Amino acid sequence: MIKRKLSQFNFELPEELLAERPAYNRDESRLMVVNRKTGEIEHRQFKDLVDYFGEGDVMIFNDTKVFPARMYGNKEKTGARIEVFLLRELNKENLLWDVLVDPARKIRIGNKLYFGEDDSLVAEVIDNTTSRGRTLRFLYDGSYEEFREKLTELGETPLPKYIKREPDAEDEERYQTIYAKTEGAVAAPTAGLHFSRELMKRLEIKGLEFANLTLHIGLGTFRPVEVEDLSKHKMDSEEVIISEETTNTINTGIKEKRRVCAIGTTSMRAIETSVTTQGLMTPFTGWTNKFIYPPYDFNIANCMITNFHTPKSTLLMMVSAFGGHDLIMNAYEEAIKEKYNFFTYGDAMLIL
Repeated sequence: MIKRKLSQFNFELPEELLAERPAYNRDESRLMVVNRKTGEIEHRQFKDLVDYFGEGDVMIFNDTKVFPARMYGNKEKTGARIEVFLLRELNKENLLWDVLVDPARKIRIGNKLYFGEDDSLVAEVIDNTTSRGRTLRFLYDGSYEEFREKLTELGETPLPKYIKREPDAEDEERYQTIYAKTEGAVAAPTAGLHFSRELMKRLEIKGLEFANLTLHIGLGTFRPVEVEDLSKHKMDSEEVIISEETTNTINTGIKEKRRVCAIGTTSMRAIETSVTTQGLMTPFTGWTNKFIYPPYDFNIANCMITNFHTPKSTLLMMVSAFGGHDLIMNAYEEAIKEKYNFFTYGDAMLIL
């Protein structure tokens, strides 16, 4: 049966399996290995990943860097505390940003918000975009570089809402991959959080090729699907940059019939956005709103690493398209039984 209904991706997830904190060491989280050919499931540690790859195999990493996107300001006159979540810079010269505000009902066009203990940063609401969405113009006298420094100073790590605590210094380091380079994401590419410097070195010594691309993750990835017929769901657009060097590395791996492994659903979305008719990669700079759900023929990667996702999420749908719906749902059942940790700071799955 073709799997394209929302209800086919539902399951009971015990709340205690939603990871509040990362594993003590990045590469010591658990790893479930799922073999698509045999249906076999193994339970390992993430650092055992080395055992499944050899010389010439390619790993595709998303090097996007999370910026401290969550800020708190006070509304003029009333002083009401307002959460402002920075989504996307719209215009560098005029300091215009797309944001979400909470509580939204209090924020109208023309309102001013003050940030910092000394109100050193001010923003004016100039447009309503959605029920919670607003366009802000920041009012700042210094240079653009100083303005960005100010945002970093006033912002905090944008942990997902299910984590009910305040972010701390550990989150600042751990809600970021060790290879993060290009700032622009409001959520981390979580499959990459498990890679430690030691593990990367071991993979390098083994002769693996690393290919970096950038997909700046927006909140749309986590937006709930509200239609039963998946073909009617629209993904938000996210910015993608894939260099020629990266495409050459990946294409060599494909031609030599190596393992080509997408690290995370974001890497997978990016590579599937930029495919030639010959089933090879081509360089790309632009935006993608690609929504991958079963049935789907993957062109580039023949294995992937991903975290354990929440029920009815677009991430689970992509993983099911890659691993096979029934096999993945069985694996999730086993993960719950074995008390694997789910979601952002959770454990990982390798699908071969």
